[in-house]
Amino acid sequence: MNKKKKALFIGGTGTISLSIVRRLVTLGWDVWTLNRGSRRDVLPEEVHQLIADAYNENETAKAIEGLHFDTVCEFIAYTVADVERDIRLFSPITDQYIFISSASAYQKPPVSPYITEATPLVNPYWEYSRNKQACEERLFREYQLNGFPVTVVRPSHTYDDRNIPVAIHGKNGSWQIVKRMREGKKVLVPGDGKTLWTLTWCEDFAVGFTGLMGKKEAIGEAFQITGDESLTWDQILSLVAEATGGVYRPCHVPSDLLGNVGRKYGYDYTGELLGDKANTVIFRNDKLKKLVPEMETRVLFSEGVKKCAERILSDPSLQKEDPVFDDFSDRVVSAMEKLETMI
Repeated sequence: MNKKKKALFIGGTGTISLSIVRRLVTLGWDVWTLNRGSRRDVLPEEVHQLIADAYNENETAKAIEGLHFDTVCEFIAYTVADVERDIRLFSPITDQYIFISSASAYQKPPVSPYITEATPLVNPYWEYSRNKQACEERLFREYQLNGFPVTVVRPSHTYDDRNIPVAIHGKNGSWQIVKRMREGKKVLVPGDGKTLWTLTWCEDFAVGFTGLMGKKEAIGEAFQITGDESLTWDQILSLVAEATGGVYRPCHVPSDLLGNVGRKYGYDYTGELLGDKANTVIFRNDKLKKLVPEMETRVLFSEGVKKCAERILSDPSLQKEDPVFDDFSDRVVSAMEKLETMI
């Protein structure tokens, strides 16, 4: 009898990781998570849970003592200090360490809209992205010097049925955008709404990710995992309005202006927009598909957004209103309307 492959997820209950955990269980893996235990109810009952603070090295070391994993998947490391800790913790106990980086680390603005793993990692607009790049560099250096078995995964905008994708939102998530649409109010859209963007349904992402697990060919390599569908923000938000019973009335605002104005109200959109969503990008997943040929876009956004709407509209706990962001949106809409009358 073949021994079950064993995986440890640092995190394991987030937008991306939960779908992977669920898929791995169906594939027959022995799945473990390490987290604070606050969302045990969403995990399949077959999953073993280690309760620890992943940022506390001593606590984590105690939790994993005596264990060995075919693959460790790190979803909540954001700084070089985080991955330095992981190198110390996991070098002796795993055959593969998968680090979740970010496609936002790619060159901004891009020289070409077509993005591959060979696209330079240069993002002067967003510290988050630069930190992910620094993490990658440290991990690949450890691979080169000491054989640390790293695989880097770069997701772009991946979503599940708990979150409706939008271009920008306030501190309580995207519900206020949906609410504005349902009330017939204008919503803020960066730029002219024609920037191409890629959205990936979480279960599609899970196919690509699990296909890399346990693959020796993936060691020492980086892979981007995204869907193959590119839509403009106008198209995306129109589909959101249609799925949620609202109307799409865009207020197009230059991205740099939105970033500058946002900071005055406590919203720093510079990294999120100029360092990511305001740039047309078309991801080429050839490298991934050579190793994971089953990877494909099974859920188009027109279908995925309906799944989101059905879940969110039926669950009041996911409808977090944001009056502060609503007021900010009203102020910007009013200013843009006044500007239009002056031109």
